[in-house]
Amino acid sequence: MPNLVLERKCDGVVCGIDEAGRGPLAGPVVAAAVIIDVARLPRGLRKQIDDSKKLLREQREEYAARLWSCARIGIGAASVGEIDRINILQASLLAMRRALDALPAVPHWALVDGNMTPPLPCRTRTVIGGDGLSLSIAAASIIAKVTRDRLMRALARRYPGYGWETNVGYATEEHRAGLLALGPTRHHRMSFAPLQLSIEFDSNPNEFD
Repeated sequence: MPNLVLERKCDGVVCGIDEAGRGPLAGPVVAAAVIIDVARLPRGLRKQIDDSKKLLREQREEYAARLWSCARIGIGAASVGEIDRINILQASLLAMRRALDALPAVPHWALVDGNMTPPLPCRTRTVIGGDGLSLSIAAASIIAKVTRDRLMRALARRYPGYGWETNVGYATEEHRAGLLALGPTRHHRMSFAPLQLSIEFDSNPNEFD
């Protein structure tokens, strides 16, 4: 389970940063930066926070709501246009920078999930598999995932037929069928397969990041 070991190795205020939505065929990539107020963090919630991929939707929603009362949170995103223009990796790093910029103050340290360092105005440490190690990164993964999923479910009401209310833009069979029947929308990543290449489709949204 994630803990605060990495945070305690850093001096000063520490935020965790993670993103959601690198793999979908549609929608933005969303990042969150989270500074946990340990003194206000309920003990029960501390034991429940985990990598968002390991949690059920209902758990993510509950924990995200509770985190807003015991953490400082910044959210950033990069649009589909930016993803297609600068590629998904650079767009993810851009969303992370925007998430940190949305915090009320710049932290001393940022713990970033993965092995790529976004351009940040503070000291940075990348952590491979960080959402399973750092409580701050795990919290950021939950906030980013919940935020992006809500956005995609809202878009599903405007663009029916792609199954975004359940697959949130990932390449499921339902999404593939919608593309074949309706064609792409302005929210589809035109640089992504299967809009240009064939891919292997996964029909289990619980496995999505």
